[in-house]
Amino acid sequence: MSPPVWFITAASSGFGKEIALNALKKGDRVIATGRSLSKLAEVKEAGAKTYALDVTSDLNTIKKIVAEAHAKYGRLDILVNSAGYILEAAIEEASPKESFDVFNTNVFGTLNVTRAVLPYMRTQRSGVIALFGSLGSWTGGPAFGLYAGTKWACSGLAESLKPEVAPFGIDVTVIEPGYFRSGFLNPGARILSAERIQEYEESAVGYVRGMLQETDGKQPGDVKKGCDVIVDVLTKRGVAEGREIPLRLVLGTDCQAAIREKLESTAKLLDDWQEIGASTDYPKES
Repeated sequence: MSPPVWFITAASSGFGKEIALNALKKGDRVIATGRSLSKLAEVKEAGAKTYALDVTSDLNTIKKIVAEAHAKYGRLDILVNSAGYILEAAIEEASPKESFDVFNTNVFGTLNVTRAVLPYMRTQRSGVIALFGSLGSWTGGPAFGLYAGTKWACSGLAESLKPEVAPFGIDVTVIEPGYFRSGFLNPGARILSAERIQEYEESAVGYVRGMLQETDGKQPGDVKKGCDVIVDVLTKRGVAEGREIPLRLVLGTDCQAAIREKLESTAKLLDDWQEIGASTDYPKES
């Protein structure tokens, strides 16, 4: 059996780059994409085929690049949508353009790349599609509300896409990492809103901004270890041998703890408001 063919967005840094390098080390074939070919030099040297791809391009442009990539090996087995960034802003501060831009990369770009790859996977009746969620898929908060919105969207899309494409032999998962030292919070990678309102600086928004800055480089998650797990899970090898690909791949003890806390608080909320919430149904005899 031939080794699987990966198609990875944003493979020039962070999770995308480490997934590409890990898959190559395990003998897989990798098509690595990013906005700049020069920044893909390391994965190219490791054996990847590289293409310039901006996920915010129009769908027809993305389809052309995906078609060229497909022609390299005649198939695409695993799609990893890793392009994304955080917009650090209170919701009031974020301009319409800044808000659109973060959704355009994190959500609409993911959708269009997935749309471009799906016809090939449907034809071959197999494939794996991975979207990137986050701890922010479960927990919103001051200063990262727009980012959390994009990650909630990605997790919801994965949950919806999975049953849609299952009849064609295609599996779907959303990778939900906690805080990892991926460069995600580095200056330049973390995008700040142009407007900064002083009242927010003196509130929880300002506190979270400081926390994000202080956290950079001190996150508990090891990207190389995380990507080793991701590659095993998406190929059902190594630590994932004999297991099915989960709907959600939650990485990091911090993310696990946050999700458990959210589940408990949500259950309590339902209990506290059960009688009032249930009062809105028609009578059962109706």
